[in-house]
Amino acid sequence: MTVPQALPSPIRVLVVEDDPLAAAAHALYVRRVAGFAVAGVVHTRGDASQFLKRTPVDLLLLDLFLPDGHGLQLLRSLRSAGHTADVIAVTSARDLAVVREGVSLGVVQYVLKPFTFTTLRDRLTRYAEFRAVAGEASGQEEVDAAFAALRAPRPAALPKGLSLDTLRTITAALREAGPDGISSATAAGCLGISRITARRYLEHLVTTGRATRAPRYGQVGRPELRYRWLSP
Repeated sequence: MTVPQALPSPIRVLVVEDDPLAAAAHALYVRRVAGFAVAGVVHTRGDASQFLKRTPVDLLLLDLFLPDGHGLQLLRSLRSAGHTADVIAVTSARDLAVVREGVSLGVVQYVLKPFTFTTLRDRLTRYAEFRAVAGEASGQEEVDAAFAALRAPRPAALPKGLSLDTLRTITAALREAGPDGISSATAAGCLGISRITARRYLEHLVTTGRATRAPRYGQVGRPELRYRWLSP
């Protein structure tokens, strides 16, 4: 008689995010990835600490900007209390000093907001591959392979005709424009490029989930498309 093997337990994830809508979206994303389960959703540092006293988890999906303290403060207290759960930081923080400190505290991945389901799925899948590594390595190559599972893939190549330097300049202008956004004509005038070229870059940012566009209706003529940076 063949005894069926037990399925591996799902990786239990605690979502720590102060924005209720973002928290719900992150939890939905996690549930869509095979092998993961949402253990809970909390919105503050204090609630996360209380939750972890009652419920064991394997992974924290941790926002760094919480209403009652920085996410790394939470992580320090958890490490002091003996919690060993891994952490994927979900944040808008781009300070590399914060990134280095996070790594020292057990942050295994960073996902910058705003992001798509595909981005988070990739990070979770890589984390699951890392956790699945077991046994004793036969040499340096196997150790390197284990750590390589956590590394994000290289950024996809830009569409033909787009340059990274111009994309960075367009991105900076869009972020500085604030909630009102900018039009392709405004971007073109500021950067000294054609309107068609500016629009290609702006559309690329929309396609990759970093910007949004909406028509603005004036008194006469066709509505003008305004592009706005998506900030958390």
